[in-house]
Amino acid sequence: MVSTLCDSGSAIVKAGEKVSTKFTTKDEAFFGYSSDAGTSKQEVIDELINQAESFINDRTQVDWVALYSGLSTDLKKILEDAASSHAAISMINYNMGGYTSRQEAQTMLDVNYARLTDAIKELKEKVTTDFIKQV
Repeated sequence: MVSTLCDSGSAIVKAGEKVSTKFTTKDEAFFGYSSDAGTSKQEVIDELINQAESFINDRTQVDWVALYSGLSTDLKKILEDAASSHAAISMINYNMGGYTSRQEAQTMLDVNYARLTDAIKELKEKVTTDFIKQV
């Protein structure tokens, strides 16, 4: 499945430079060749982004992926923020060992969670506002 709301780079940036090398090492596996597990790193990150997209769609009760091409640039950026934050949370949780401390990893999680919940709130308010304007 192709990711729509964000790309792997934005999720990796939000996970921080100390995220597990399972997601960042630029070797053959990262560029789409199978790793030992039979799945490329890109496929793993895309799956995390797909999970984020489904989560956002469910929480807001709107299929943003289906509507994506007709959305404004600003709305696309809010969706990118939410999806990349959700994916980054999963990437950080995968292995916190690379971070300087658990506290550093927890701070990264907290920041991404706050950004995700703020974006979901904004998206829900937009849906409500747009609905009211139509009535």
